[in-house]
Amino acid sequence: MSALYDLFREHPRISTDSRRIEPDSLFFALHGPTFDGNRFAAEALAKGAFCAVVDDPSAVRGERTLLVDDTLRALQELAREHRRALSIPILAITGSNGKTTTKELVSRVLAERFTVYATRGNLNNHIGVPLTLLAMDRDTEFGVVEMGASACGEIALLASIAQPNYGLVTNIGRAHLAGFGGPERVRRGKGELLDYLAANGGRAFVRSEDEVLTALAAERYGLAAEYYSTRLADGVEHHLEGDYNRFNIAAAVAVGRYFDVDDDRIRHAIASYTPDNNRSQRIQTSRNTLVVDCYNANPSSMRASVTNFLTEPLAGRSRRILILGDMLELGDWSAEEHAAVIRLAATDPRAQLLLVGGEFALAWESLADKPANTTLYPSCEALCAALGQNPPADALILVKGSRGVGLERSVELL
Repeated sequence: MSALYDLFREHPRISTDSRRIEPDSLFFALHGPTFDGNRFAAEALAKGAFCAVVDDPSAVRGERTLLVDDTLRALQELAREHRRALSIPILAITGSNGKTTTKELVSRVLAERFTVYATRGNLNNHIGVPLTLLAMDRDTEFGVVEMGASACGEIALLASIAQPNYGLVTNIGRAHLAGFGGPERVRRGKGELLDYLAANGGRAFVRSEDEVLTALAAERYGLAAEYYSTRLADGVEHHLEGDYNRFNIAAAVAVGRYFDVDDDRIRHAIASYTPDNNRSQRIQTSRNTLVVDCYNANPSSMRASVTNFLTEPLAGRSRRILILGDMLELGDWSAEEHAAVIRLAATDPRAQLLLVGGEFALAWESLADKPANTTLYPSCEALCAALGQNPPADALILVKGSRGVGLERSVELL
């Protein structure tokens, strides 16, 4: 590993996709069930990579290829070595909902005092976290690393690579139930971040009003915890849609204050953040007002979004429409959770409900009391075809669903 790290220090750019090669980079030939990067090592070198790291002997092409036992493990070990060399504070953020928004707010607040590098996009898994760490350089003073997981053990692995000094769990909800194996195992999996902090002298930021989070912290003997209140969000100007974002704002204020960022600078950083990428966005079109939050969805975030939307004033619009896409990766809990969302949305009998996907269709069929004013669509393509033929007008519209459903494609038709 020392030889690979020496090579990385001379060529500190990483590429994993032969279609997008960083000049003079190290290309890691990662592989999975449907692809094998070893097959593209020669192409990566021809496109400007300095060296290809491979784990298939047949892919070795002279001195510009480095053979390792496992390319993914080599990438993770390289990131672990680089993190140790950085010697900077790192804050890890995980949770069922709000990870990315909290990461964006926290990193902007900390950037008022430090040179910060934070997770780009959703690079928060076993590949994304190493890439995030390896993108930090000698100018980086503070790292903010988002960690996602869909099964127990994954946060433990990511924490062992990123070695955070600080951690924040946004919440524990009903997400990735199929992978985790149930709500209690979601709790256990997210708690792995606190396990790492407790074992390594780290400190956790814990929202004091959340009984699940406070219990999670109390269960870890020796864990240093910084408790904060949601009230920290009171009076803070922001551009986030939904009252539930108060939790994310309060977390950013708490972290900023702990690291001695001036209150005025904290408020400035939060007020200057404008959400994008279909997360908590309010969009005014020529015909409608949209609340777009279709980057991801699980039962916890769906309920929060629907509840907030149903209580939101129409603000001059004449009607309310909910476009809801399937919540994926729920396994045996899917029918129950989708039915619960339908019943929640139907508490406003005047609202029009457009349900997209097979999971919602199955849940709809299971309901003894089916709410009126509801239309089912098997896919986003079917929804878009209907919207193209009969576009809604003068409506307040919520667009919410898992990313795999692709509801963002419907936004331009609204």
